[in-house]
Amino acid sequence: MQPGRRPSSRDSIHLVTTGGLLISFEGIDGCGKTTQLRRLADRLRAAGHEPLLVREPGGTALGERVREILLDPATGDIAAAAEALLYAASRAELVAGTIEPALAAGQVVVVDRYVDSSLAYQGAGRELGIDRVLEANLLATRGRLPDVTVLVEVDPQVASERRRAAGDDDDRLEQAGSEFFERVHVAYGKLAARWPERIRRVDGERAVDEVERAVDAIVAPLLVARGIELEPLEQLT
Repeated sequence: MQPGRRPSSRDSIHLVTTGGLLISFEGIDGCGKTTQLRRLADRLRAAGHEPLLVREPGGTALGERVREILLDPATGDIAAAAEALLYAASRAELVAGTIEPALAAGQVVVVDRYVDSSLAYQGAGRELGIDRVLEANLLATRGRLPDVTVLVEVDPQVASERRRAAGDDDDRLEQAGSEFFERVHVAYGKLAARWPERIRRVDGERAVDEVERAVDAIVAPLLVARGIELEPLEQLT
């Protein structure tokens, strides 16, 4: 990428790699990603390293207000472009005020959703176009994309059944319907095929412990490269 030129969708996905380690977890609602990132955070703490956990949208005062607007069913319909830009605005604040300082200090940052969520949900789900949404988010993040993205994959119907079994009320996006979530699901697969070095796929329909082992196989080498060694997971029986 030429100096002074704004990043575009054609540039390398690893635009910034200095400092700490940025790990994102992705997948449709109900895939189990939040369980896995919390388990990873617990193992990091056990190894003497306090990670920074943030969620999207949110993580800042502005981000939490945007979250309320975006996810509250009472908000009603929002123009697709407005929705995408609200996510980008929340993300810009999170990166500038929270993520970049933590990475500069050498911290491990674990994000529950990041740019790829916007590409899948707004780019494909809302049919705005993945590359159009990517351009907005490269601007919002100043090119700060994850060192690795763990994509926890489940069938949309399985995810829906999990949410119902947990008794969770659907937020505004979760009320978008089966066709919307099928587009999101397909888009995540396309993103993983487009950027296979960064986006690593995990079968989220396996047992939770098995999923954790798959996550460990992905993130452990990156942590070791930064001098962080986690305690080995117990052998599954």
